[in-house]
Amino acid sequence: MAGLLSKEHIVAGPGFNRWLVPPAAIAVHLCIGSVYAWSIYNPALIKQFGVVASAPEDWNLREVVWVFTTAIVFLGLAAAFAGKWLEKVGPRMVGVVAAALWGGGYLVGGLGIVTHQLWLLYLGYGVLGGCGLGLGYVSPVSTLIRWFPDRRGMATGMAIMGFGGGAMIGAPLKEYFIRFYYEPPEFLGPVDQVNLVTEAGKRLAEVGGKLQEVVVVTAKDVANMIVPGPEGVYLVGTGSTGVAQTFFTLGVIYFVIMIVASFSYRVPAEDWKPEGWTPPDESHAARRMITPHHVHIDEALKTPQFYQLWLMLCLNVTAGIGVIGVAKTMMKEIFGTTLPTIVDSEFAAFYVVMISVFNMVGRFFWASISDYIGRKRTYFIFFALGTVLYLSIPYTAQQVSAHPAVVWLVYFYAATMIIFTMYGGGFSTIPAYLADIFGTKYVGGIHGRLLTAWSTAGVLGPLIITSLRESSMKEAITKLVERIDPAVFERTFGAGIDQLDALVEAKTVTIAKLMSIAPPGTVDPTSSLYNTPMYVMASLLVVALIANALMRPVHPKHHMTPEEVANSDGHS
Repeated sequence: MAGLLSKEHIVAGPGFNRWLVPPAAIAVHLCIGSVYAWSIYNPALIKQFGVVASAPEDWNLREVVWVFTTAIVFLGLAAAFAGKWLEKVGPRMVGVVAAALWGGGYLVGGLGIVTHQLWLLYLGYGVLGGCGLGLGYVSPVSTLIRWFPDRRGMATGMAIMGFGGGAMIGAPLKEYFIRFYYEPPEFLGPVDQVNLVTEAGKRLAEVGGKLQEVVVVTAKDVANMIVPGPEGVYLVGTGSTGVAQTFFTLGVIYFVIMIVASFSYRVPAEDWKPEGWTPPDESHAARRMITPHHVHIDEALKTPQFYQLWLMLCLNVTAGIGVIGVAKTMMKEIFGTTLPTIVDSEFAAFYVVMISVFNMVGRFFWASISDYIGRKRTYFIFFALGTVLYLSIPYTAQQVSAHPAVVWLVYFYAATMIIFTMYGGGFSTIPAYLADIFGTKYVGGIHGRLLTAWSTAGVLGPLIITSLRESSMKEAITKLVERIDPAVFERTFGAGIDQLDALVEAKTVTIAKLMSIAPPGTVDPTSSLYNTPMYVMASLLVVALIANALMRPVHPKHHMTPEEVANSDGHS
C-alpha cells in the first residue's frame, strides 16, 4: 500500500494531460471546503435538548462556534507540519490521510453530539477534522503550480476555488439531512393552557404527576425553529435536531469522495514543462516582482517578506472568518426582526450558500486577474475596498432598524458578497504570491508554514465577533429591561428583575422574548449586535494594507545557489 501511495508511483508519463489533475484537486477541496458552511449546524447544536429553543443545559453559540475555530487552528498547524512531508511523499499519500481524518473526524464529532460531550465534538471535528482540512488543503496546491507554471494564479485558483465552493454544496446538503432526520419534541400546549413555574431561572411544567423542564416558544421564536411549529410549551429532552445523524452520514460521503480523488493525483516529471512555453525573461519578471531564484523553506523564515505575507493573510482571514462562522445567525439577527417575511431560516441558509458561491468565484477570478495586474496590486484592492465595505455594514444595520426596507438588505447582501470574493481571492492568490517572492522549488512547504496565519485568524475572528456580540447583547438586554414594567416582567418569566442574570444564563430571557412584552415603539436592538465587530475588522484591513504596501523583493543573500538547487531533493 505504501508503494501504491508513494510519490514515485504517481509520476506522470510522457503525453499525460495535465487538465486531468484539477478535477481531483477540486473534488478534495469541495469536501473539506464544507467547513465554511459550519454556521448551518449552529442553530441545531445550541438546541440539542430543547430542539425548538435552547434549554439551560444546551451549548451556547460561543461554545459551538469554537469547534469551527478549533478546526481552522488545526488546519493551519497540520498544513505547516505537512509541508515538508508533502514534498517527500507526494500528494496521494497526503490526500488519503486527509480523507481518513476528515471523514473520521465527522464520525467522532457525531458521537460527541449523541452523548452531549462537547470535548468529543472538539476532538472529532475540531482536532482530527482540522488536521484533515490542513492535509487536504495543501495536497494539490503545489502540484498544480508545477503543472501550470505558465498560469500560477489560475492554477491555485482552480484548486482553492473548490475549497471556497464547498459550502455551496455542503450547506444545502446539511440543511437537507438535518431536516430529514429532525423529530419535533413533545408539544404540551399553548402557554395559557400549561401551568408553568420557574426555579433557578428554568421553566418547569407538571407532566405525568411531576415537574419536568420545558421551553417556551413565542411568536418571535417560531422563525428560529429548525422546522417551524406552533407557539407554546415543549418538553425538553424529547425529539431530535437531526444534527448527529447528519454528521455520521456526511462523514462517510466525504471519506469516499476524497479517497477516489486522491488516487487520481499525478505529479509531473522533474524536467517537464508545458509544450511551447518558455519562462519569462528576468527583466519582465522583475517588473512584476517575480523572482527567477529559489529560497529554501527554512531560509524563507529569515526574511521580512514571509512575515509581511503572514500578517496580510492573517488579518484578511480574521476579518472574513469571524463572519463566516456566524453567517446564518448574523443574517437572521440583523434582518430577521425587521424584515421577517423575507429573512426566514431558508433565506438565511441560502445566504450561506451564496457566501460559498462568491467565495468560490472570487478564488478563481482574483487569482486569474493577479496573473495580469500582479499580486501586490491585487492585494491592495482587497484591503482598500474591504475596509470601506466593512465600515458600511453598521450603517446598513442602523438604517434597516430605523427604516425597514428591502433596499438595505440588498445593499448588505451585495457588500458582503464582494467581501467574500476578496476573502477567497486572498487564499487563492497567496500561493502564487509566495512563488513570485520565494521561487517555486519549496513553495508547497513555505505555503504550509504560512497557513499558521489561518490558524491564528481562526481564533481571532470568531473570538472577536462572538465576544463583542455577546457584550452587545448583554447591554441590549439591560437597556430593554429598563423599559419594561417589572410586574409584566415577573408575570411573563415567573421571576423578578432581580433574578435577571440567572434568567439570561438559563436562556429564559432573550431579546426576542423581551421584545414581545416591550412598550410599543421600542426599537429592537438585535440588528446592531454586530456593529462593533465590523469596525474592528475594518481596522485590521488597514494594517494589512500597510504591510502589503511595504512589500519588496527578497534580498539576494537568501537565494539558493545553482549548486544548492541542483543538489536539493525537495521541490513543489
